[in-house]
Amino acid sequence: MASSGKKIASAHAATASTASTASTDDPAPAVSGAPGAPSRRRGTGHVTIRDVARLAGVAPMTVSRALSTPDQVSPAVRERVREAVASSGYVPNLIAGALSSGHSRLVAALVPTISTLNLHPMLEALGSVLEPSGCQLLLGQTGYDNARLDGILETVLGRRPAGIVITGTLDSEPWRQRLRASGVPVVETWDLVADPIDMLVGFSHAQMARAVVRFLHAGGRRRLAFFGADDARSRARAQAFNAVALELGMPAPVLHSAPAPATLRSGREALTQLLQADGPAVDGIFCNSDLMAMGVLIEAQRQGVAVPAQLAVVGCGDLSFSGDVEPALTTVHLDGQAIGTRAGQLLLDRLEGRDAPRGVWDLGFSIVERATS
Repeated sequence: MASSGKKIASAHAATASTASTASTDDPAPAVSGAPGAPSRRRGTGHVTIRDVARLAGVAPMTVSRALSTPDQVSPAVRERVREAVASSGYVPNLIAGALSSGHSRLVAALVPTISTLNLHPMLEALGSVLEPSGCQLLLGQTGYDNARLDGILETVLGRRPAGIVITGTLDSEPWRQRLRASGVPVVETWDLVADPIDMLVGFSHAQMARAVVRFLHAGGRRRLAFFGADDARSRARAQAFNAVALELGMPAPVLHSAPAPATLRSGREALTQLLQADGPAVDGIFCNSDLMAMGVLIEAQRQGVAVPAQLAVVGCGDLSFSGDVEPALTTVHLDGQAIGTRAGQLLLDRLEGRDAPRGVWDLGFSIVERATS
């Protein structure tokens, strides 16, 4: 996803140590109709699996196998079932199938909000890995403070998902225990902790912030600011950013927090407040997202602040257009596509009985130096 730029710092680690049957539809007595036409469940008009079996000239169990595990039946039978499904308009009862088999082919992907651009490559890659196996993504929005998490997890577990992918990590010990007890494979992402619920694919927010401070310091910047948001991952970045700046003998950075998710407007407002405040001028800013950083660039141009001569700006995420703005944005590259691909592969390995132990996979990050620093 990264646009052209010079990668000057990175953090990466290899894999860490490990830590369907037929629908139960039972049709009511058929309503008479034209010869060969499918019968309908009385009072609903729904075509049943028995109707499809009658049209295809096979047993209902064979229809179920042709639809759920097509490799178990011959090509000729698959084609007859396909034609019967098409002509009858049959829709498989996936909920009944899930109840019968103990799981569905749904994978729940829980994100703070679907508007977060940094997460789109991860979701696209996750879907690309899972869909060929017959799994489909079900998206749930938890909010940045996880205010809706309890209700979403109750709903998701009630649907007996094949797996759950969570953006971030869960701190709630009751939910951690419950998810482990459910037997559903869980992949936490976009963070790094020593003891995940099950599997974890991500990177360290604290290490990222430390690397950015050192990068700005090496570039001669001495008065820094962090423009973040009021969510746990941003707070972890801010804490590490502040600590390393002090370790390097710099003044305490300015720490600004905006409502999550950070936006272009958040960046403009944060820089406006910074320029209006008393005190020495800040000469380096690390923003919680590329959008926030672009807001800083717009406001700096409006107020006549030269970037990078007077002010270095570093974003986070390396969006597809971050290298195409003017000036091109220096940013932290987070490989969402690799995170989604690895998470999907881990789920498939677990679902298909291959070795997928509990563990942590640190995919790291890199700083891409462009014109704003």
